Amino acid sequence: MVRLFKIGGTRVKETIHNFEELLEMLDSLLRDPTDFWDSFYSKRNKSIPFFVNFPDENLVECFEKEIFQQGDVLELGCGPGRNAIYFAHKGCHVDAVDISKESIKWAEERAFEQNVKVNFIHENIFDLDIVESSYDIVYDSGCFHHIAPHRRIGYLELVKKALKPNGYFAISCFEQGGAVGGSAISDWEVYRLRSLQGGLGYTEERLRSIFQDFKEIEIRKMKIVEQPDKVFGISGLLVGLFQYQKNNYFEMKGG
Repeated sequence: MVRLFKIGGTRVKETIHNFEELLEMLDSLLRDPTDFWDSFYSKRNKSIPFFVNFPDENLVECFEKEIFQQGDVLELGCGPGRNAIYFAHKGCHVDAVDISKESIKWAEERAFEQNVKVNFIHENIFDLDIVESSYDIVYDSGCFHHIAPHRRIGYLELVKKALKPNGYFAISCFEQGGAVGGSAISDWEVYRLRSLQGGLGYTEERLRSIFQDFKEIEIRKMKIVEQPDKVFGISGLLVGLFQYQKNNYFEMKGG
């Protein structure tokens, strides 16, 4: 008898034939992200810090220092769209992706209210079909710490594929043991517990190790911004800014 199990409501054979099926099996050990995030974003009146409609302080700083300029932007896990909308206000062409249809709906409403154009995409980031070297900037505010360890390699491949030579990658994520989350469990413990414990926490050293193929420009704690303000910044998050020197990378690899 061939055993069957469910992934996303579909019964499949419990035999792994390829790497993608291995990833799907590991996905099945953790909570379903689509249902969770749709429920999460459907309750807009919750007191969630990043439900504000202001951009991250580190993003604003990148434009103020003229590190970021007008260009093509891919945002991974855009949520209700506050950073994507800021990029659009700065003259960027923005593709903003999120797995939750509820967050995309909210983001589209916000963009309409502010009369800016953003290409919001309802999709799992690992199912994106993008042209290589399409983006000047890849931005992630709060997606990475919800990426399971077995998907981390695919995440890095996606960022590298998306970026133009010398493009920028910026991230904000949970600090390990931070005020707003950041579990200190190991990658192996994720699967023993079958949980990310609300989101994985990172240290500066761990981020530096994970993104070692990138040129580090900055890794620091997010600055705290007292509200009300037009910029978002809270305790418990790390922010990082990297540059992907694609040409140099391939030269070192002998390409």
